[in-house]
Amino acid sequence: MNAAVNISSQGVNTNVEPVLRRVLQEARKEHQQMNEMFALMGWEGLPDALKIEIKDDISAMVKELKGQYSTRDPHVERRRRRVVYWVDMFKDGACSKQTAIDALRVRSL
Repeated sequence: MNAAVNISSQGVNTNVEPVLRRVLQEARKEHQQMNEMFALMGWEGLPDALKIEIKDDISAMVKELKGQYSTRDPHVERRRRRVVYWVDMFKDGACSKQTAIDALRVRSL
C-alpha cells in the first residue's frame, strides 16, 4: 500500500511555483484595477469587504462612464441607485459596514 502511495505522489510531482507566481501577478493587477475604479468613483476609502461586494457594479459603472457602453435597463439603474445609497449611508455613518454589505449582497437564485 505504501509503495502505491509513493508512486502516485511521484507522478503528480509538478512545479507549481510558476502557476502560483502567475496567479499572484493576476491578483495584484486585479487589485490595482479595483483600486483605480474606486478612486474614479471617489470611494477609495471604503473598507475592502464592502469594495469586494460591489466591485462588479463599480466596474460596470466605470465602463459606462468611460463611454464603453450605455444601459437604460430599469433593473441595472435600480441596482446602481441602491449601491450609491448604501455607500453614502456607510460613509455618512448612518449604518455599519456589515449593514451595507448585507443590503448589497447579491443573493443567489
